[in-house]
Amino acid sequence: MREFALTIVTGLFQTQEYAEALACAAVARGAISQSEAEQRVEFVLSRQRVLDRKKPPRIHAVLDEDCLVRTVGGRAVMLRQLEHIVELAARPNITIQVAPFTLGENLPFTMPVTLLDLPDGAVVGYAESHARGHLERRREIVSVWEREYDQLVVEALPKAASLALVHKARRELTP
Repeated sequence: MREFALTIVTGLFQTQEYAEALACAAVARGAISQSEAEQRVEFVLSRQRVLDRKKPPRIHAVLDEDCLVRTVGGRAVMLRQLEHIVELAARPNITIQVAPFTLGENLPFTMPVTLLDLPDGAVVGYAESHARGHLERRREIVSVWEREYDQLVVEALPKAASLALVHKARRELTP
């Protein structure tokens, strides 16, 4: 699985408190009901069970730097979220890189994107807009997404520098 997260931490990597803060904010804006918020949080947490399987998937995630500095849920929630990212990055099946702000207009994606390598060798893409998600199976489209993701990986900070940026964000949140 290859994933790019823009603005907020990808659901697979969210702590429960972070997911709840996002859902509560949507309720406060009147975008969803309390019941829908609870369903969203449960969905996010249920998807994360894949990370604890006996044979978890290999995940390569690129987080936009904004994911690290946009405080969600207040200081304590965000500190825990950043700590969780560091913990996940220590797992042998998870690689996390950060796309720094300095990429500017060279950031290839303007929405979150996921590329899934299927057992039969096929690759499917998934992108989300504000209103809905879109599963892309057409090879001519997915191959463009793969090329753009590969370029993103090259332009993003290396793993060690990415983790250093996560630690820097944590220090800046610590009173």
